[in-house]
Amino acid sequence: MKIAIPGIKGSFHHIAATKFFGEKISINACKSFEKVAELLTNNFVDAAVLAIENSVKGAVLSNYFLIDTNNLSIHGEIYLHETYHFMALKGQRIKDIKEVWSHPESFRHCEKFLRKHPHIKIVEQKGSSIAANMINEKRIKGVAAIANKKTAEIYDLEILEKEIQTHISNTTRYFILKKNRHHHQEDYLNNKASLKLITENKIGNLAEILTILSKYNLNLSKIQSIPIIKKSWAYAIFIDLVFDDYNEYCQALLAIEKKVKELKILGEYPQNKIIFNHDNDTETT
Repeated sequence: MKIAIPGIKGSFHHIAATKFFGEKISINACKSFEKVAELLTNNFVDAAVLAIENSVKGAVLSNYFLIDTNNLSIHGEIYLHETYHFMALKGQRIKDIKEVWSHPESFRHCEKFLRKHPHIKIVEQKGSSIAANMINEKRIKGVAAIANKKTAEIYDLEILEKEIQTHISNTTRYFILKKNRHHHQEDYLNNKASLKLITENKIGNLAEILTILSKYNLNLSKIQSIPIIKKSWAYAIFIDLVFDDYNEYCQALLAIEKKVKELKILGEYPQNKIIFNHDNDTETT
């Protein structure tokens, strides 16, 4: 399969893709989230992987927008416990490092460590794996990267300090995306759905929807509001539902549809309770 991801080999997106699809996939590395959506929309790849939320930093709002506007379909999810390491060319020590390169998001996850080393200049790059690759290819001394263990292995860098992230329990949820949503006989085996709602502009409309969810035994596992472009102070609501009975879920959709301006199914898929730890290949639930 051809899988589009933002970033290059060694990135967290790459790890998430291999955890979901297996190692025998062809990775199409993209420079942006938008390029990932473009390749999938134009049938250049079979599927894509995009981060949608982080347990520390919250939702990736731009990716909700990309999924919605490009009419992409969510076919699955994967959770990845992410750790960050401080790495450089072999033989160096932290005292030798004058600059650190990485993606801005990596720096935000490692603020506490960086404050302990104020002498090290922070230089933003387009990706953590990209930074590591540049250091390796050009044999740059005095410069470190912040990235994951897989990146250090791929680009032959030495980890000078392990697990430098501020929050130990740092987990990212990724969506597995395809271009179209197809109906299958096995749909009834799905127990999770992602929806987009635009509510009516009246008091209690959202409360009515929540009442319907309760009536049909649906668990609201996430709710996220996103601004509607070109409509000031208007918002779309994105929700994730978990359910045991697919028929009850369908009945709930019919009831909700009568209460809102718009109801869009972004995807139906099996709930994934496994959290993968990419450093040691362990799994937790």
